[in-house]
Amino acid sequence: MAKSKEFKATINANGAEISVVSSGSEDDYISLTDIAKYKSDEPNDVIRNWLRTRDTIEFLGLWEKMNNPNFKPVEFEGFRNEAGKNSFVLSPQKWITATGAIGIVSKSGRYGGTFAHKDIAFEFASWVSPEFKLYIIKDYQRLKGDENSKLSLEWNVNRVLSKLNYRIHTDSIKENLISNDLTNKEIAFTYANEADVLNVALFGKTAREWRNENPDAKGNIRDYATIEQLIVLVNLENLNANFIEKGMEQRQRLMDLNKIARTQLKSLLNNKNIKALKGLNIKQIGSDK
Repeated sequence: MAKSKEFKATINANGAEISVVSSGSEDDYISLTDIAKYKSDEPNDVIRNWLRTRDTIEFLGLWEKMNNPNFKPVEFEGFRNEAGKNSFVLSPQKWITATGAIGIVSKSGRYGGTFAHKDIAFEFASWVSPEFKLYIIKDYQRLKGDENSKLSLEWNVNRVLSKLNYRIHTDSIKENLISNDLTNKEIAFTYANEADVLNVALFGKTAREWRNENPDAKGNIRDYATIEQLIVLVNLENLNANFIEKGMEQRQRLMDLNKIARTQLKSLLNNKNIKALKGLNIKQIGSDK
C-alpha cells in the first residue's frame, strides 16, 4: 500500500460504513473486514472462507503477477494446488508472508483490519453479495468524484497564484538584473536562470534536468507540482524577488530559499521526509542551458 500522503475516508454502502485508505490516486485500499461484516459478525471467518476457494487464489495470483514484480510464484502454486480441499486453510497474514503479496494488507490498531486493493475488494464484495457490491461501487465513485474535484480546485487555485506571482518575480529580475547592454539571448538566459533558482530550491532539479527525465511529459516541472509545492512556490517567488532587490548573491539566495522550502514543506506534509530537497545541485545554476 502506498505510504505517502495517505488519508482515511469512509464510503456508505446501503447503510454500512466501509473504510478506505486513499493516496489520492486510483490505488486505494478498501477494508475487507468492513465488507465481511455485511455477511457475518465474524468477519475474519468470512475472509478466510473466501481465501479457501481455488477461484480466489487464482484471481489473487493473477493480480499479483500483473502488479507485483516481487511476487513469489512457487509459493503461489503451492496454495493453488491445495485450494478447495477440505483441509485447506488460509489467512490473509499467511498469504502475504508466504507470497510477498501487496494486494492484501493487514493493519493493526483500533482502526485496523484486512484491507485490499480496490480491484480485489470489489471481487470480494461480489462473492459476499453482488447487490452489496453495487452499493459499494456507487458510493466509492462518489468519494473519488468529491476527492478529485477538491484536489483539482485547490491545485488550480494555487497554480493561478503561482502564475500571478511570477510577474512580481520577473519584474524584480528586470529592474535589478537586466542591463541595457545585454543581448536578447542573455536576457532570456537570465530569466531562465532565475526560474531555475526556484526550481532547484523547491524541486531539487533544473527545468532541463526534469525534461530529460520526463521526455514524454506535457507541460513543465511546475505543471506536475503538488498542491503543497505550489503553495511554497508562491512564497519563494515573493522571497526571491525581495532577495534580488536587496542585492543578495545568487548562491546565497538559493541556499536560503532551499532551507525555507524544506521547512515549509515539512510543515505542510506533517513532518514527512522531503527527499528531493536533500541534495542541492547548485553547480547547475548559472551553467548554459
